[in-house]
Amino acid sequence: MSDIKLAAEARTEFGKGAARRIRRENKIPAVLYGHGTDPLHITLPGHETMLATRHSNALFTIELDDKSEMAVIKDIQRDAVRGTIEHIDLLLVKRGEKIAVDVTVNIVGESAPGTIHFVEAQTLSVEAEATHLPESVEVSIEGLEAGQHVTAGEVELPKGTTLLTDPEAAVVQIAEPRAEAAAEDEEAAEGEAAEETTEAAESTEG
Repeated sequence: MSDIKLAAEARTEFGKGAARRIRRENKIPAVLYGHGTDPLHITLPGHETMLATRHSNALFTIELDDKSEMAVIKDIQRDAVRGTIEHIDLLLVKRGEKIAVDVTVNIVGESAPGTIHFVEAQTLSVEAEATHLPESVEVSIEGLEAGQHVTAGEVELPKGTTLLTDPEAAVVQIAEPRAEAAAEDEEAAEGEAAEETTEAAESTEG
């Protein structure tokens, strides 16, 4: 979890035209809300904010008019073509407060030789203290055999973090490569057909 300070400015102009002017100045329009307060429209420094958003579930200290507020990102709107940030929604948080966030699943280790894995859940929903939000969780598949899987409830979470995702939900599945599985199925079918032919021949002879 990263603690990042950003110097904000109050925003008084609204609309698409104003937003474009803000972005031309290498700034990002944003809104700060939560705890029953009126939404506060601000601008954030473009480059610093862009770098900060690379940290999942980062904790921000928003400095505005000699005051500071802690916040986390709730939503980022990006340009569909260029991928640049167009607007950010920030949620006010307090020390000791718990909030729900999604954390990225990172697969570590190698499954048994001759197997592959399929990630069924890219993220898990958890609840944690706002000032100690995990960026990701690790899921080990070391040595797992085909047919085995890891559920959300089996994932080790950081201390103080509570799972919100269904604990029975599959996170990663281990399987045989499809080509090998298909070949084995074909061999098994051929073997069964051969046995049936032999039994039929023996029955006829009898």
